[in-house]
Amino acid sequence: MDVTTPPPDLQNSDCQKISQVLARVGEKWSILIIMLLSSGPRRFTQLKRSINGISQRMLTLCLRGLERDGLVKRTVYAVMPPHVEYELTPLGCSLTEPVIALGSWASAHIADIDAARKSYDAQEVAAGSMPGPFK
Repeated sequence: MDVTTPPPDLQNSDCQKISQVLARVGEKWSILIIMLLSSGPRRFTQLKRSINGISQRMLTLCLRGLERDGLVKRTVYAVMPPHVEYELTPLGCSLTEPVIALGSWASAHIADIDAARKSYDAQEVAAGSMPGPFK
């Protein structure tokens, strides 16, 4: 990371647009979809089987959002039954490095995060508060 690059000016008129982009690419399902598509095109059913816990409706919504934002390309092949394939666009490919880095970081630190959560929750219970974000 280049520490000489200043952070973006979040007070400017693009703040809302930046927030919208970060909301899309920061969604847990979007990150997983981008990670999977980084290895090449996949069919809808392949994506669904590879992402544990995602519903068909949520996968459809995420793919549509990623397509709308220009990150994913949807190709329909005129065969019976119709064959639909999803792949990253060049813009989507440019996102794979930071997304994979984020996924790798999460995987490498999940044990630390779990331990921190348990410690925090134990302190909250000892203090008589409800653990978690709903105090």
